[in-house]
Amino acid sequence: MRLVSVILAAGQGTRMKSTTPKVLHRLAGQPLILYSVQTATAISGELPVVVIGHAGDQVKAVVGDRARYALQKEQLGTGHAVMQARDLLLGQADLVLVTYADMPLLTEATLQALVARHRESQGAMTIVTVIAQDPRGFGRVLRDAAGRVRIVVEEAVATAEELRIRELNAGVYCFDADWLWANLPHIPISPKGEYYLPDLVAIAVEQGSQVNSVLCEDENELLGINTRVHLAEAEAALRTRITRYWMEAGVTITDPAITYIESAVTIGQDTTIWPNTHLLGHTKIGTGCSIGPGSLIQDCVIGDQCVVQMSVLEDAVMEDNSRIGPFGHLRKGSRVCQGAHMGNFGEMKNSTLGPGSKMGHFSYLGDTQAGSNVNIGAGAITCNFDGERKQTTIIEDDAFIGSDSILVAPLHIGRGAKTGAGSVVTHDVPDGALVMGVPARVRQTSHHTLRGRSEE
Repeated sequence: MRLVSVILAAGQGTRMKSTTPKVLHRLAGQPLILYSVQTATAISGELPVVVIGHAGDQVKAVVGDRARYALQKEQLGTGHAVMQARDLLLGQADLVLVTYADMPLLTEATLQALVARHRESQGAMTIVTVIAQDPRGFGRVLRDAAGRVRIVVEEAVATAEELRIRELNAGVYCFDADWLWANLPHIPISPKGEYYLPDLVAIAVEQGSQVNSVLCEDENELLGINTRVHLAEAEAALRTRITRYWMEAGVTITDPAITYIESAVTIGQDTTIWPNTHLLGHTKIGTGCSIGPGSLIQDCVIGDQCVVQMSVLEDAVMEDNSRIGPFGHLRKGSRVCQGAHMGNFGEMKNSTLGPGSKMGHFSYLGDTQAGSNVNIGAGAITCNFDGERKQTTIIEDDAFIGSDSILVAPLHIGRGAKTGAGSVVTHDVPDGALVMGVPARVRQTSHHTLRGRSEE
């Protein structure tokens, strides 16, 4: 039996008090609607139909070709919204799954149970219900003496006795497609002038068709986001789900309550995540790493056996066995190569620190390519901006940059070359040369050892 999915995303979301459409607010790193689209696609194997309305162009720009679209020009209720998808789906499927774009925590397992229950029952429709002490505005599910679903009563019109019912209609449905398209026009108009999808329950019962249900055990799955308070609640619930997943996959998270891992992050086994660490975007972390405490890592690739301590990394790469911190900053385009180390209060932007190289404290590399086994002394900086353009510095293998050296780009430091402490280097330095002074001049071209390597 072919299944298609309809996702309702046309509402304005006025209670968010935002210029951003509700379904585009971000949860664990991605817009709310993408969770619904991903889950629906996984269940049906086909592109869902997203019913858009308010700010529909913005929604389409985010979702793109991951969905088909139906437009609800006037927001006249959920029944009216599903009706807008009829022309796209009529005759294309046997079953129709209906979900909401503001319910991002709904899992594949719950939807699979819903669809399976509907297929085996062969009724007109099957609903998801939940037992909860906080009704959050959901309608109450009324059953007959035999326990069969009889009607859904909306909270606004429920009696005091009905309001005491704790079984709630979650608003997630699986329908027989032909029955749905035939009966949507029969939904009665509400006192508010709208058409509500739950009224199909009473219609099915009146026709003698059985309405089945699936109980969702985790009420967090059915959190509908209407306010920023709800958004924070969903964030906390999803954070718990994500950290539990990674711990069960072999990652140590020492304090999950204050560890923030977004949904697209991946982490290797035997890595330890310390408290107050934020792993954001599409960050990928290898095995056996130590990350944190107090680190923020966004859209980075980190190899195996790396250490990141109290540092900020953005759009950067750390190769295997490299280290950074405490209080380091890797900016966009930076790479710390295998076995390299950047010490406390160091910063790199669009630069490479080659294999086995060491960068001392309070140093800055901007638009710099440093080779292997290079020593960057404490307080050394590259001056990469001439007031008009960014300029490049190249530091060859085995070079030694003394403490407080200022390298004025464009500049080329030769293999094995050295700069004395406090030098201002404005001209290229030959291989093996020693330069000192302000401005720096060549003082020696034979190899020798400078005292007090700054990384110690």
